[in-house]
Amino acid sequence: MPVIDSDAHVIETERTWEFMDPADEKYKPQILTGQDGKRYWLVDGQVKGEVRRAPAASGGVANSGREMAVDPARREMDDVLGRVAHMDQLGIDVQVLYPSIYISRMCDKPDTEIAMAKSYNRWLANIWEQSGGRLLWTCILPLSTMDVAIEELRWAVQHGCCGVTMRPVEDARTLVNPYFSPIFEEAQNLNIPIAAHIGNSNLGFRDLMATDGVGGTFGTFRLTSVAACHSIMSREMYKEFPKLRWGIIEASSQWIPFVIHDLRRRLETRGRKLPDEPMKTNNIWVTCQTDDDISYVAGYAGDGQLVIGTDYGHEDQSSEIQAMRNVRDKGDVDAGLLDKIMGQNGVDLYGIDMAQIGR
Repeated sequence: MPVIDSDAHVIETERTWEFMDPADEKYKPQILTGQDGKRYWLVDGQVKGEVRRAPAASGGVANSGREMAVDPARREMDDVLGRVAHMDQLGIDVQVLYPSIYISRMCDKPDTEIAMAKSYNRWLANIWEQSGGRLLWTCILPLSTMDVAIEELRWAVQHGCCGVTMRPVEDARTLVNPYFSPIFEEAQNLNIPIAAHIGNSNLGFRDLMATDGVGGTFGTFRLTSVAACHSIMSREMYKEFPKLRWGIIEASSQWIPFVIHDLRRRLETRGRKLPDEPMKTNNIWVTCQTDDDISYVAGYAGDGQLVIGTDYGHEDQSSEIQAMRNVRDKGDVDAGLLDKIMGQNGVDLYGIDMAQIGR
């Protein structure tokens, strides 16, 4: 049985932007040291977030006992083979890589957006090649320039890309906005999913939610992911794009019963009916966490629509390097269901050909 880490990360560094075309180097993000001593990304003369450098590996424990001792060179992809070796130690065959800085809005100018996306994607393609195909990745597209985005998507899929990273809220548009239909059509043709990782590039929305007492990330990132899943089903996107797969990534899965209950009642008042297997019919997969009530959630989602990830590279509440072992050790989920969540469901979501990887 393959083991697929359906949500892992890279941490961007100066090296990420070394893959820019020489003509685009004027768009290269710079690093600014603030008065607080922290380092920040400077893009087009604007501060766009803290440089997320990995802490030194140690034997310590963080995040309520979840192990976080990871060599910084493996997080930042300076040691790709070391990362693959660590995957072997963790019992992971394939990691699917997501960005870190793109959880928010990184640039405002289309030319900068294009240059950064291309460099990021070529960095990830280089990582994929070094890993022998075991580090698959999701691409970043310059969504404000649709023709370039489509061209970049085609290039990425030829170089190890297995999904399109999008945020549940993209500037002034939600995930299901018809503006993105050309991306959805091309992703469907290329047999890769739209991977809605937690994130939000609408800065006004983020500022509005930031007064909740914990920094605003719950409303900004997680609730918008829940709303995105709700919208995919209520809009019946599967009728327009019948073969397009969707991933809702890093928002837990405990909310799935709530969404299904709401849609059943809401659609009934409009003379519509939710399908008997709503997640499967709508081609939606969701990453679960080890502390979710997985058996209960699977009763609503179906046993084929949940996947799991470690959030490797981060150190927030979703991070659990030993997730694959921990969820088995708990012993409260049927072994057959766990096999699907840890393996085949991830293969199905991302369209992974395990024979090509040699696993």
